[in-house]
Order: sequence, then C-alpha cells, then structure tokens
Amino acid sequence: MDSLSSSVLIILFSSTIIISYFFNIIGRKSGIPSVLLLIILGFGINLLLTLLGITKPNLLPVLEVLGAVGLVLILLEAALDLKIIKKKLLLIFKSLLVSFVGLVGTALASAYLLFFLLESPILNNLLYTIPMSILSSAIILPSIDDLEKDKKEFMVYESTFSDIWGIIGFYSVLSLLGSSENVVAVQNDIFNNLIISFVFSILISYLLIFIFQKITSSVKLFLLISVLLLLYSLGNIFNLSSLLIILIFGLVLNNYRLFFFGTLKDLIDTEKVEKVLSDVRLISAESAFVMRTFFFIIFGWSVSLISIFNVKVIFIGLCLLAVIYLVRLVVLFVFNGRNIFPQVFLAPRGLITILLFFAIPDEFSGGDDFEGVLLFVILSSCLIMSWSLISHKNKLSKTEDQQNEIESNGQHED
Repeated sequence: MDSLSSSVLIILFSSTIIISYFFNIIGRKSGIPSVLLLIILGFGINLLLTLLGITKPNLLPVLEVLGAVGLVLILLEAALDLKIIKKKLLLIFKSLLVSFVGLVGTALASAYLLFFLLESPILNNLLYTIPMSILSSAIILPSIDDLEKDKKEFMVYESTFSDIWGIIGFYSVLSLLGSSENVVAVQNDIFNNLIISFVFSILISYLLIFIFQKITSSVKLFLLISVLLLLYSLGNIFNLSSLLIILIFGLVLNNYRLFFFGTLKDLIDTEKVEKVLSDVRLISAESAFVMRTFFFIIFGWSVSLISIFNVKVIFIGLCLLAVIYLVRLVVLFVFNGRNIFPQVFLAPRGLITILLFFAIPDEFSGGDDFEGVLLFVILSSCLIMSWSLISHKNKLSKTEDQQNEIESNGQHED
C-alpha cells in the first residue's frame, strides 16, 4: 500500500509538470497565460474532490511556502534578464517611474473607492488595494514573447519594479497600522530599512559572486539558491527589504563587468563568472517554472469559485478593474504617448497579490467577500490580458501576411 501511495504521488507530480509544460506551449501560441490554465486546473481538482466527498485539507501553509520560494526564483529570473547599459538607462528610469506612479495612483484611487462603497478606513483599505495594484511578473514574464523588443523590455522592468514597490508599500502601511509611533517616525524607519537593505544587498552580492566562482564542485547551484532563500527569510525576520537582496544580486551577477571595475576586476575570473551566470539562469528558470506550477494549481484548489458568484463581489470587482485600467491608461499615456497598446491591458494580478492578501492580519480583515473580489480581479485581469495578447498576435500575423503579399506581388512584376 505504501509502495502504491508513493507511486501514485510520483505519477501525480510528474503529470502535473508535464501538463504545465503543455500549458506553456498553449500559452505561447494562443496568448492565454499559462497561469490562468493552472488556476482552472486547480478549480477542476477542487470540484472533482468535492464530488468524490473528499475533504479539502488546509492548503494555506503550503501555498505560503510555495509562493515565497516561487517569488524569490521568479524575481531572480527577471533580474538576470536586466542589462544595465547606457542606452537603456532612460527605459529603466521611465519604467521605475511608471511602476511607482501607477501603483500609488491605483492603490489610493481604489482605497477611496472602497471608502465610499463600504465606509471602511482608508488605511485599512490600502492593505487590500496595494496588493491588487501590483503587476504580476510571474504572469507577465512568460507571456510576452511576441511583443516588440522595446515593449517587452519595458514590461519586464515595470513588472519587476511593481513587485518591489508593492511589497514595500504593503509592509509600510502594515507598520503604520500596527505602530503606536507617529507617521514621521515610521517613515524614517522605512527609509532607514531601505538604505540598510540596499547597502547589505550590494555587499552580499559581491561576496557571493566572489565565493561561488571559487567553488569547483559541480554541485553548487542549489547551494546558491539555498543561500538566497536563507537571506530572504532572515531579511524578513529582521524587517529588511528581502526582495531587494534578490533583485540586486541578480543585477550585479548579470552586469558583473559594470560592478567589478578598477581593482575589483582582479577579484573575478570572467570565464568562471560567465559559467556561474549561465548555470544560475538555467536553474532559476527551471525551478521558478516548478514553483509557479504548483503555487497556482494549489491556489485554484484552495479558493472557492462560488465566492465570485455574488452581486456585491462582482460590482466591487468591476469598479476596481475600472480604476486599475483607467489609471494605467492615464499613466502610460503621460509617459509613453499614444504607443501604449497592448501594454495598457497587460496588467494581470497574481502571485504577489495572493501572498500579500494572505499576509493581512485577522484584525484588519475585510471579511470573506474580499476573497471573492480577489479571485474576480485576478481571473478578469488574466482574461483581459489574454484577449489583448491574442488581438496583438492576430494583428502582427495580418501585418506579416500583407507584407509577404506585397513582396510576392513585387517579385511577380519583376
């Protein structure tokens, strides 16, 4: 029986990875985010178990662990794609501003909307609206292969920065709500935290790169991932901006020629660092894929689909979606002009939104309705993104066909 149970578990694990792989292929060809398909698969598992009369276990602890590990790996994967070169500084700065203004504008407008709809305190509302204002890099990054290069790079930077701003903002508001100190004192604490986190991140990045290029053992990549996860968890315990550690390490490793300058250049062996960089890219991408797969399936399994079939939930969800896309439209138009499609509709909510939502203390809970609102916003934003990517893909295909036809007619005339 034990042997059978082990075999069944292995079959389930393997089948899930295989299904997720095909979801990725479907997503790339169709424009439907693979994450949406994984959530739907989770719904299906939940429904099947319910029909079979099997009680659903408490999946929240598993979800939190998978989410935290997945977040680290996804952010590392994103950071390893960010090249800091002179001609991209304007793009980086613009995406930094857009992500900040977009997140703050969406969170505040949504918080005031909830204040008028539910008469709940603005500060409490921000605990819900900040997570719902964060772009999901976990959904965006695997889904934008068909975008033009400049738009793709912008979305990579913007979604990555949105993760950082959102987490900082969420825990800042949580500190304000849970602190007896005045606002200025809390703001000073947050600022000091960021400075300490930044300096520590730079130093630890130099140290890790120097050490890991020296390790000759072939078994060292998961050691590096384990060190990063350890630093992330310790940073959380000591109230440091843990994600900043991961982001800066990835940036320093991917741009080591820029950071190891002057006498520091003598500390590294270019060939060995390139090997570490190549291997870390591979292991982070593969591991992030596995974590993302199980996180979104378990999320779909753990939530109740019935919670969104509620007039109040749908009304609040639609109002929040209207705010999200209106603010995004204005912000992108101000910074990018008219060339904002399909980016304006690429605003899915996902992994970090879910993680922060579950991190809200019970004393600030907005009730069960908010779980339905969260699910409604996540599913709707993913569907809107799917529609925009499919439309963009069809437009590109039509343009390509027209160009081929023109070239073909030109050749016939010759």
